[in-house]
Amino acid sequence: MTGTPLTLYNSLTRALETFTPIDPHVVRIYTCGPTVYNYQHIGNMRAFLFADTLGRVIRWKGWPTKHVINITDVGHLTSDADAGDDKMEKAAAAQAKSIWEIAAHYTAAFKEDVARLNIEPPAEWTVATDHISEMIHFAQRIQLDCYLIDGGLYFDTSKVPHYGALARSNTEAGESRIDPVSGKRNAADFAIWRRSPPGEQRQMEWDSPWGRGAPGWHLECSVMSLKHLGHPFDIHTGGIDHREIHHPNEIAQNQAFCGCEDSGARIWMHNNFLVDRGGKMSKSTGQFLRLQTLVDAGFHPLAYRLMCLQAQYRSELEFTWDNLAAALTRLKRLVIALDALRGRDDGTIKGDAEPYLARLEEAVADDLNTPRALIVLDELIADKKLSPAVRIGAIADFDAVLGLRLADLTRAELRLRPLDATIDEATIVARIADRKQARIDKDFAASDAIRDELAAAGVEVMDGDALGWDWKLTVS
Repeated sequence: MTGTPLTLYNSLTRALETFTPIDPHVVRIYTCGPTVYNYQHIGNMRAFLFADTLGRVIRWKGWPTKHVINITDVGHLTSDADAGDDKMEKAAAAQAKSIWEIAAHYTAAFKEDVARLNIEPPAEWTVATDHISEMIHFAQRIQLDCYLIDGGLYFDTSKVPHYGALARSNTEAGESRIDPVSGKRNAADFAIWRRSPPGEQRQMEWDSPWGRGAPGWHLECSVMSLKHLGHPFDIHTGGIDHREIHHPNEIAQNQAFCGCEDSGARIWMHNNFLVDRGGKMSKSTGQFLRLQTLVDAGFHPLAYRLMCLQAQYRSELEFTWDNLAAALTRLKRLVIALDALRGRDDGTIKGDAEPYLARLEEAVADDLNTPRALIVLDELIADKKLSPAVRIGAIADFDAVLGLRLADLTRAELRLRPLDATIDEATIVARIADRKQARIDKDFAASDAIRDELAAAGVEVMDGDALGWDWKLTVS
C-alpha cells in the first residue's frame, strides 16, 4: 500500500499499531452484534457506526473486507455474568410471545436502524442458534480446560496464561461485575454450557454431553468468528463494556481451542460509551433512547451519525438534544453547500484537490480521526481556488469514508416533522409566507402575531437564518 500507513489502537497491547492485513487480499473483521431481546439504544448503535467507519477506511485505502456481525438469540443472561435469567427467555415471557418471534422482530428492527444510519451491511450476518452443533464441538475440544458443576460446564480461567490481559484485570477484586455461582473454582470462571434447571423447560435448549441446556454467551462469538473468518483473523470490534468480561472470555476460549497464546484476532478495538446526564446508556430501566426516538423528535438518523463522527471513537461522547441539533445544523450546511456547488458546476477543472485528499488520509489513518477529517472537508468545500467540479469529486472521497450520503441526501429529507407536531407543513409554509409579506409591509404587529401562532403550534421561526431553512419544529 502507498500513502499514509493506517495506525489503529489495539486494546490488547494498549498501543497504536501500524495495520498490515494477514491476507492482503481481504481484511477479516468481526463485530459483536446485538442480543435481540429489545430495541437497540443509540449507545449500542455507536458501536456499529464505529465498526462501519473502520470498514470504510480500510476499503478506501484499497483493501477488500470480509465483515461478520453476529446476532445473539440465545445464551446472554440479564448481565454479563453467570447468574440470572436469559434475556431472550425473559423478554418472551414478558411479551407472551415465542422466543423465535421476539428474535425475528428485534433482528428486523436492528437491521432497519443499520440501514437508516447508512451502515454498510456485513458480508455475513451470523445467528447463534444456527451454530449449536459447532458450539458443542468447540466445547468438547476445550473441555480439558473446563469442569462440570450442577449449573453446567464451566471454563477454568487458571488454565490459560495471562487471563484478563485485555481488561488488565485478572484478580478476584477485578471481577466485581461477576456474580458468584456455587461450585465455581475461580471468580472469573464462566459458563461454556448451561444446564436447564431440573423441572424447567426453556424455549431454546438442546441435548449435549453435559446435559440438556443452552450455550454460554461467550462461546457463541468464539465459534462464529473462527468458523467464518478463520484463526487468526485481523480485527475484533465491540463496545468498551465488552473489554472487561466478554472479550477476555472469548480470548481464553480461543487460546484453549488452538492450544496457543493467540487471542483469535490480531487487533482488538473498542469504542467508548455514549453517555447522557444520568450515566451511560442502558436498557435496564426500560427507559432508553433509540433511533426512532430521535426520528420522532424530528431529527434525521444521519444527524446522529454525524454527531458520532464529531468525536473520536475512543472518547466518551455526551448525548444532549442540543448536541444533536448542532449536528443536524452542520449536516444541513454540508447539504446546502454541495447543492450550491452543483448549481455552479460547469464542468471546468481548475485546481488540485489532492492536498485535501492527502490530509483526509492522514486524519483517518491516525486511528480513525473523523473529527479532523470533518474539518478538512469544511475547508475543501470553502476553497474557492478549486472549481466546483473538482470539489464535488473530492467530496465523494470524503463521503466514502464518512458515510453521510452527501451525494444524494436532500434538504427535504432533513426536515422531519416531530411525531407530536400539531400543524402540517403546508400550513407552516403558507403562514411563513404571510409573515414575510407582513414584514415587507412593515406590519410588525401582524408579523409578531403569526410568529406567536406558529410558536404555539411548536414551530420555531428562524428569522435571518443564513441556511435559508426559515423554520424548524421544536422538540417538545
